[in-house]
Amino acid sequence: MRNYLFYCGIEKDEYNAVKRNVYISNFVIWRSLHIFLAVVFGLLFFASILIDFISFNRALYFGAFFYSTLAISFFFYFEKDSIAAQLLIYLSISMLFIFSCFLTKNNPTVPGTTFIVLLLITPIFMIDKPFWMTIELVVASTFYLIWMHKIKPENIWATDLVNVIIFTVVGTFLNIIANSIRIREFTLTREIKIQKDTDDMTGLKNKGALTRDINKFLRNPSTDKGFMFMLDVDHFKAINDNYGHDIGDSVIVQLGKYLKSKATDEMILGRFGGDEFILVVKNTDDKKAASILADEIVKGASNTITISDTSEKISLSIGIAIYHGEEKNYSELFKKADIALYKSKADPNKRFYVFE
Repeated sequence: MRNYLFYCGIEKDEYNAVKRNVYISNFVIWRSLHIFLAVVFGLLFFASILIDFISFNRALYFGAFFYSTLAISFFFYFEKDSIAAQLLIYLSISMLFIFSCFLTKNNPTVPGTTFIVLLLITPIFMIDKPFWMTIELVVASTFYLIWMHKIKPENIWATDLVNVIIFTVVGTFLNIIANSIRIREFTLTREIKIQKDTDDMTGLKNKGALTRDINKFLRNPSTDKGFMFMLDVDHFKAINDNYGHDIGDSVIVQLGKYLKSKATDEMILGRFGGDEFILVVKNTDDKKAASILADEIVKGASNTITISDTSEKISLSIGIAIYHGEEKNYSELFKKADIALYKSKADPNKRFYVFE
């Protein structure tokens, strides 16, 4: 039950992995709802000017319309996954409950139907830890019952008391169920995406994910520098022929693990295919830094990666292409790195080469 209240029925790590997607989904849903509410309350306000029997709610309709319009402007200002956007959503839920309280106050001789409806509807549209929605519902219900106790006849208030308690519990469970379904959908989508973008052998990005992420980087107007490493294992075919494909696969796995240990958040790393790997370093076009990193990788791989139980060591060749903001497609940078790799292999004394 703890997992359902705090993490929507999944483990904490799984929830944290999809939390950003959850916040963005909330943002999109509630921004659309605020636009809808602004239209509805705007129409109600104008209707209250023309129709006498709803004119006593005119100030309420205008207040709700004003708040909805103001909230929409904030939704276009806040980041989709920001805490501020989430707080605004909870504030809007509270404002809806307060609005329903005023409606009930204006007609105290009937049960608070609008408030009960909101207890059922709002939890369905909120994707977050059910713990927070439970607090929201309990506080809103307590506030409603205390306020209405002084306004409503005793028999009507007693009816509201029973209904509010029941539907607060129902609303809480609806929120838990709705969150559980949506979070599991996010988790499943994430797992499918990871499987689609992951190289089975090394766990790194595969060719499709690599090309997509590199293109995204190259087309980002906020950056205009970086460099690409294209590297492979020297004489890899001979390793497969002499020791078998299992040993060749082991070399690939070890190389992938080693490269992953060198990667940072400023890098795009993946297996392009066969024994070829791509490493893109963002936000620097320092040729000297590229050469130092290439030298570290060549020496580190040679010292780290073993060929079965033999004392034989592998060697790598690396082609380097410097990015100065000109190329907008990975293939343009790839061709330069490929040419540099070819020149690196042509010189047995030089394990890496920078494209000029």
